[in-house]
Amino acid sequence: MKKILLTLMVFCFISQSLSHAQTNTSDVKIAFIRDGYVWLKVEDKEMKITKEKATYNYPPQWSFDGKMLLYQKEVAGNIIDTTGTSNELWIYDVATKKHRKIFYDGSNPKWSPIDNIVAFSASGVLNISDLKRFYNIALGVDDYAWQPDGKGFIASSSASLRPDGWTHLILYTISIEGYQNSNFSTSNAKKLFVIPKEIGKDDVKIISINAGSFTYSPNKQWIAFVVSPTASWSMDSDMLSVISVDGKNFEVIDELNNESKPKWAFTENLLGYIAGGGRIVFGFKNKELKVTELPADQTVTLTPKNYAEMGFSWVNDASLIVSRVQETEWSNDANKRPNPALYLVSLTDPKQIQITRPPKDQGDFTPIFLPSIQKITWTRKNDLVSSKGDLWSADPNGDHAKVWIRDIWLGMYDFFPSQ
Repeated sequence: MKKILLTLMVFCFISQSLSHAQTNTSDVKIAFIRDGYVWLKVEDKEMKITKEKATYNYPPQWSFDGKMLLYQKEVAGNIIDTTGTSNELWIYDVATKKHRKIFYDGSNPKWSPIDNIVAFSASGVLNISDLKRFYNIALGVDDYAWQPDGKGFIASSSASLRPDGWTHLILYTISIEGYQNSNFSTSNAKKLFVIPKEIGKDDVKIISINAGSFTYSPNKQWIAFVVSPTASWSMDSDMLSVISVDGKNFEVIDELNNESKPKWAFTENLLGYIAGGGRIVFGFKNKELKVTELPADQTVTLTPKNYAEMGFSWVNDASLIVSRVQETEWSNDANKRPNPALYLVSLTDPKQIQITRPPKDQGDFTPIFLPSIQKITWTRKNDLVSSKGDLWSADPNGDHAKVWIRDIWLGMYDFFPSQ
């Protein structure tokens, strides 16, 4: 009896400690861009880690273990690129506080999910850096994502325009086995699927030119990705698609606009996305939050009539946070454009709750839920087109809302841990 009581007391103590840890924002590290510098916020202390002001066009990225930070810096002097600039890739070691340039002009860098190595593209070549040197992995790659086990990539090779029309967009799997010990070879790339030259949903069709935004389902059996047409067309209409990891099942799910990115739930094969084509400048309308279950392919729409969604984040497998406005036409007058608030939306309860009430001249954008501390975060700013604002945090129901970081560039930050 005493042993059982002692066990219960220990369990309660541990549970209380975990509960406290989950609600403490100081347990999360944030890397962010502010006024031309890279910053960290660790244990509630802000630190500027770069000394010289520079142009940073992309958000910093934490390594899988939070020990290193990747950032990209635009510099002058690329004699190959007609723009005359290079995009340098840098690594910052949090423990030693040392910076290291790993490549002089790369793009689309991504940390391995299991190791401190970085993949990146350079002139259509997919490479890996082990932070000491880089290795060529594959040619002709448009976009890619690491496989969950870190042993390779899912990648796309875009369609090309020939005298007789467009070629096919093709998906590949690429292994990195022995990449440090072998000469460059194409044998590590296997064709997964050839995308039809034209795909669509209902009456909306696009030409299949590029594929990207690859994400794996929680059970790692499905890959969601976005197929896009030519650049200008893509601003208005892309196609959310899924494919099984063996390449045997391919399906077009729905139409998206260029700014919408699909997101899987945490443990269930539920794919959330904001459906609807057209740029925001064509009006705050035709932007509905939907969730599709795979492989059953059952879809529910969660946006009420006369509203439009600006962004969303999963909270758990049964609920989401959305940034929502009332439907209205676009206006060049910022005072006439709607500002969004955040709503808690459930898959099992039709009741939807508004959890933030920003001041009249501000809106709440880019919700991101952090499971490690059970907090929802978002950016509060003056207008849709504003490039910076304040980062806020709150409980999922909106309680205990507070400013976390002031004057932060929208979308130019990363959390660790994020899961």
